[in-house]
Amino acid sequence: MNIKPIFLLFFIIFCTFSCEKSPQPRNIQKVTIQEINIDSASIRAIGVQKDSSVFYATSKGTVGLVAFTGKILQEQQISYDTLTPHFRAIASNGEYLFALSIGNPALLYKLNNGRAELVYKEGHEKVFYDALAFFDMKNGIAMGDPTDDCLSIILTNDGGTTWHKVPCSSLPKTKEGEAAFAASNGNIAISGENAWLVTGGSHSRVFYTRDMGVTWQVFDSPITKGKQMTGIYSIDFYDSKNGIIFGGDWSDKKNTIANKAITNDGGKTWHLVADGREPGYKSAVRYVPDTEGKELFAVGSTGVSFSNNSGKTWRKVSDEGYYTIRFVNKNVAWLAGKNRLGKMVLE
Repeated sequence: MNIKPIFLLFFIIFCTFSCEKSPQPRNIQKVTIQEINIDSASIRAIGVQKDSSVFYATSKGTVGLVAFTGKILQEQQISYDTLTPHFRAIASNGEYLFALSIGNPALLYKLNNGRAELVYKEGHEKVFYDALAFFDMKNGIAMGDPTDDCLSIILTNDGGTTWHKVPCSSLPKTKEGEAAFAASNGNIAISGENAWLVTGGSHSRVFYTRDMGVTWQVFDSPITKGKQMTGIYSIDFYDSKNGIIFGGDWSDKKNTIANKAITNDGGKTWHLVADGREPGYKSAVRYVPDTEGKELFAVGSTGVSFSNNSGKTWRKVSDEGYYTIRFVNKNVAWLAGKNRLGKMVLE
């Protein structure tokens, strides 16, 4: 008796009811962007709330909240003595907002119902923090340029009430001329207890922790390096294995060589994609949620580009320049740039 046809019929019937179909990546040709003017401020740091509103921090020390409709709900001006903090990083632990400034001194604020509490301050001629993110309600991480021979990394494990700097003895050493870019609050990617941090300049590398900052490894990447403004500007992970890094040369934005790469082993190895093909320099890249890592958007001052095959090829869908992007869901994302926010709807 030939059981192959019977087995095949059983398999077809089983899959008809049990096998999940993978969503087909979309062929997005066009996006619409609703602009919200934020006067006289550069915005490189945004985050999305559960109600689809977006919070933001500006170069002029303002932290604000915009409803999904585009209405500005809150604006709070923060100052430190006579200084106006230049914020390029903002994050939420699910209960409070936290905003982190660049430059000396570094100022990290905890925001609660209109009250801004300074929870971390660091003074050093080389201090320059680039990005901020949370693993969960208790544990957070921020990264910055080296003040010694390692990246500046601060951690919290009490919901942001207190922060401590990781000593260089616990971190991989940086190389001469290696630093990071505060271009989009995109230097940190988190999946579970894993975090990846990226650098540029003389070297383009990926620093990795599997235990929320306790232990560290560092991996080389093929992204362009060697000049002050070359390197990785943004990183994102769809899950603990699949990720993307994007950047290039800020001083040569049209250059498409060695500026984007993907990994499928958690960041240990990276492979260039769309090498020598558009797009060139971008300051931020994000996976579209619920698309199995197939759909991606990359944004920069050069416009908005989309990939539906995990970064292998890209299509420009808007000439509008933005610095950063965060998704509400698979159909809507918030953007931020010079003097404006944008709500992007995919068509």
